[in-house]
Amino acid sequence: MSRVQLALNVPNIDDAVEFYAKLFATQPHKRKPGYANFAIADPPLKLVLFENADADGRLNHLGVEVEDSDAVWSHQQRLTDQGVDSVEESGTCCFAKQDKVWVDGPDGAWEIYTVLEDSDTFGRSSAKANDQADDDLCCTSFPEAAARCC
Repeated sequence: MSRVQLALNVPNIDDAVEFYAKLFATQPHKRKPGYANFAIADPPLKLVLFENADADGRLNHLGVEVEDSDAVWSHQQRLTDQGVDSVEESGTCCFAKQDKVWVDGPDGAWEIYTVLEDSDTFGRSSAKANDQADDDLCCTSFPEAAARCC
């Protein structure tokens, strides 16, 4: 099952978790200091919350969670065939080991990803763009989106 991901910057993680648990009638799927995510069944949504009171805006990034790595790479190929640049990224991010690709849309960063396994650490992914690693980026491979993410 695929589902859309909405990642938000929130000023207070506890208040946000309390509100969204009530709004969607579900408890967080994962809860860590300064971080929470909800795997909402109806509507199918992955809601991710980053405690970040100093963020420029509330939207951190958008994404699509897919079934497995093959689906990630299939979407990457489809995007490449349509002339959309993407950046491949694998590693630990948001307390999970993931395979993903990032695209920079006209309204911000989008990720297409799959979760391979949970992690005890928030992590820092290693992005690959044109065979160049950029260790200064966290979670996203587009500089203008990096300030919004993670």
